[in-house]
Amino acid sequence: MFEFNHKKWIKVVFFVLTSITIIRSLIHILSADGGANSIAGIPLDLFTNEASQAVIFMFAMWGISQLIIGLFYLYVLFIKPNLIPLMLLSLTLEYALRLIVGQFKPILTIHTAPGAYANYLMIPLSLVLFALSIKKTTPKVV
Repeated sequence: MFEFNHKKWIKVVFFVLTSITIIRSLIHILSADGGANSIAGIPLDLFTNEASQAVIFMFAMWGISQLIIGLFYLYVLFIKPNLIPLMLLSLTLEYALRLIVGQFKPILTIHTAPGAYANYLMIPLSLVLFALSIKKTTPKVV
């Protein structure tokens, strides 16, 4: 009979989220526009050169923060997996605060960034994963 191992699946999903965090960080650090125009849809061509460079710089700095978070996630995933619930709470908080700040400080974009949609997905996903991660497993009676 098939038995669902929720702890294993939490690790798999958390690994995918960690990978996305690291890849996203590297895009912000390494791409010419930091992803500001190409991904986030910020119309850098409407800004002065200095303003465009400031936005690109801020995206790269944000990428560094994301990379550090992603490395912490990797550490927790492979070295201290008992801290995964804490990381899931931090993930929930990050995306919830992004959503809130985005409402209070909207910016001009030429299209909706994928991250804006991700906010609505990541909050409930990370909360469900958190709830499952702290769920006690009941021993199987034979």
